[in-house]
Amino acid sequence: MALLIELAGHTLALEHDGPGSPHAADGGLILPPGRVALLHGLGDVPFYRHGQNSWSPCGWRRLSEPPLRIANPVRRVTADDDAWDDPARHHSSAVAALEAGDGNVLLLGALGLGVPRLTADRDTLAGWYEHGAQPWFLALGPEDEVFGAYSRELAARLGSSDRRAGNVWCSWYAYYETITEQQLSKDVAALRGLPFDVVQIDDGWERLVGDWEPNEKFPSGMKALAERITDTGMTAGLWLAPFIALPDSELARRQPQLLLRDSRGEKVIAGHNWGTGYHALDLSTPAAHEYLAELTHRVVHEWGFKYLKLDFINAGAAPGARADGGEREQCYRDALAVIRRAAGDDVYLLGSGGILLPSLGILDGMRSGPDVAPMWQNYASDDPSDAMARNAVVNTLHRLWQQPLIEVDPDVIYFRSRLNLLTDQQLAWLRDLADICRFRAVSDPPGWLTGAELDAMTAYLTARPGIERLDRYRYAVDGRAVDFTAAVTPGEQLYPIS
Repeated sequence: MALLIELAGHTLALEHDGPGSPHAADGGLILPPGRVALLHGLGDVPFYRHGQNSWSPCGWRRLSEPPLRIANPVRRVTADDDAWDDPARHHSSAVAALEAGDGNVLLLGALGLGVPRLTADRDTLAGWYEHGAQPWFLALGPEDEVFGAYSRELAARLGSSDRRAGNVWCSWYAYYETITEQQLSKDVAALRGLPFDVVQIDDGWERLVGDWEPNEKFPSGMKALAERITDTGMTAGLWLAPFIALPDSELARRQPQLLLRDSRGEKVIAGHNWGTGYHALDLSTPAAHEYLAELTHRVVHEWGFKYLKLDFINAGAAPGARADGGEREQCYRDALAVIRRAAGDDVYLLGSGGILLPSLGILDGMRSGPDVAPMWQNYASDDPSDAMARNAVVNTLHRLWQQPLIEVDPDVIYFRSRLNLLTDQQLAWLRDLADICRFRAVSDPPGWLTGAELDAMTAYLTARPGIERLDRYRYAVDGRAVDFTAAVTPGEQLYPIS
């Protein structure tokens, strides 16, 4: 059906194939379910691209510029929805927007599951669902208002969380996979009395990804380590990748029926890490749900971890042949709900690699970009999903509209001078952004910090600055102007010569 619609004083041509007609909503219009296309008439304007998961690139690109995407096909399988990649056309997941001039944007956002996708060119903004049909939200107005109206619609339909993690200490960016029980016991003792709420143990404790029992570096077991953390008055946190398994894991070898297959019956490679491709669980099966419930119960109720970082979870929505033709985003959401029920409402669930819409109302927080790193830019890579501080900042800035829905995790900040290549300005951007997100995480062992660095970290973690958004990249932090424009703009001098 083709028709003309009025939106904020503008007339737009709309075509849709769903039943019914558009109707008014808070801040915009609800469009019928199915495929929609708008003749926007805006010409060559900046386009907002929203990445499918935590690591997928997110930001604004002019329509005459090449699309914002991951060019490396191996990395793309891990960090985006490779099935819908398009090297020639601007594309987006769940929501897209176009600058309409005078500070206004035209936003089109999905209101349901089914892998919603969007594309745009100089004439048309279109959206559709890979599977099934759900409504759309359309709005035109100031950027913060239309994204705010969209987030309210999502909260009403899919849920939201206002839980806060507090100050988190994470082991990853100090030790990576070399963590040991002995070293962490020393760090936990050193963290006692510092302003941290959570101590989160990251990758390196497990036998193998998919085999979630402690390895030989943790002879006392994970329950003992959780007790050591809780005895300090902090919450014990643990890293898990519950939706995936490495090919050499016992799970993959002994329970292959749990793994997702493609239409030919081959095990799906859902991404690449740890030097190999990894498999995904088929989350459409009762057996996978039983496995997840048992794993979660063990980690939370037997070992005592009350903060779970659930990593690589986008693999749960990888393309594949699911039982009874199960829709991949709904299967992902159902599996997260299994974890939530098994964990209980008092456990904080953080998603990394998370997919926004099917995570809402279940996860409490979500990583907003790729891994940070103690360097601003990797000159060997222009991949917008690579681990580097600039990528983390850029992606987080473009996901801040999600704050009413879920806690936005910008990843860790640094205070150490040891093993750190970041300039003072780059460190300040990371810290200010963490304040804006109100999610502050650190990975510096206290023993690595000088006295001045320890004092600076303590003062930062105890402060509660006021935050005011001025525009897309400018904020006031306790009245101090903070401008991220130079961090976002390509071609800026990254390492100033002193």
